[in-house]
Amino acid sequence: METIAAGTDPAVGAELSGFGARTATPTLVQRARRARWAVLGVLLTLVVTALMLTVGPLRTAAATIGHMRWAFLPALVLLSLLHYVFSAVALRGASGRPLPLVTTTMTQFTASAANRVTPGGIGAAAVNTRYLVCRGVPLSRAAVAVAVLHVAGVPADLLLMGAVLGLGTVFGPGAGNDRMLDALGHHAAQAAGLVPPVPLLIAGGVLLPAAVLWGRRAARSAPARRAVAGFADLCRRPRDLATTLAASAGTTFAMGVAFAISVLAIPGTAVGPADALALVAAYLVGAAAGSAIPTPGGVGSTEAALVAALAALGIAAGPALHAVLLFRAITFWAPVPLGVLACRTLRR
Repeated sequence: METIAAGTDPAVGAELSGFGARTATPTLVQRARRARWAVLGVLLTLVVTALMLTVGPLRTAAATIGHMRWAFLPALVLLSLLHYVFSAVALRGASGRPLPLVTTTMTQFTASAANRVTPGGIGAAAVNTRYLVCRGVPLSRAAVAVAVLHVAGVPADLLLMGAVLGLGTVFGPGAGNDRMLDALGHHAAQAAGLVPPVPLLIAGGVLLPAAVLWGRRAARSAPARRAVAGFADLCRRPRDLATTLAASAGTTFAMGVAFAISVLAIPGTAVGPADALALVAAYLVGAAAGSAIPTPGGVGSTEAALVAALAALGIAAGPALHAVLLFRAITFWAPVPLGVLACRTLRR
């Protein structure tokens, strides 16, 4: 919180400078120093990207990109950028402020880069809170707005899941989506059947009361009360509520479509455009399962869950792994350098 609150001083200074105080002209030394740091930032970003492509987590993904159908790459990049635009729109709706879209979108790139090293979305929450504080939002209200943004994502994703499953039934029996959605449900039932009933009952008898007790304590805490009050305030602003829910669902839907395109881009997956809704549903299920494990950015757990979701649809393990690596390389790792550069720009 001290780090977030530290952003109020530059914001106040910037506001006061616009009411009569003349901004000091940067000297040549200051300009040279800024240019030097900018060049160092670009070089550091290039070095980190090169290391990730050669010996880091992007090495296998880079080899996978060499075997993809390149016609799908522009759509993947566009959907990845659209994801961050939707995130910026959702933050504007939750805060109730007319935030500049370009700057807010750059902030989402920085927030995503912070999420790569922090679990549970803590990095993104801190970046967005400090950004709102620097835009003149009080610290308490900024923290509530960010918490409301995360809370609103749950019903938005549930509505999106219902819409995807509902559209899958519209095509009728025998359609590709209906076949693959049935396969997804069948494999999920098989996985549930692998758990013995007696240990399941014992675990439920122990974990359920503990979860209820923890939930009651969390609901009575001050942060939870502030989040509930903030969500109630958002509900009294129907336009902002609709914007937040629609943009939150848009971020997930953009990633789901990008995931489907990634599967279509890999030879050997044996899927076609008719299976798009089933692939989006597989992403929603896999992403939800992967986020249940609080690793930084969901690294490892998300990839495993997405590969398992594709395997449930009958896709071979090799092409499924290649599709997931391609998807994560374009939508997860590629924006990190942009987030680092955007962080430098936002700090200035």
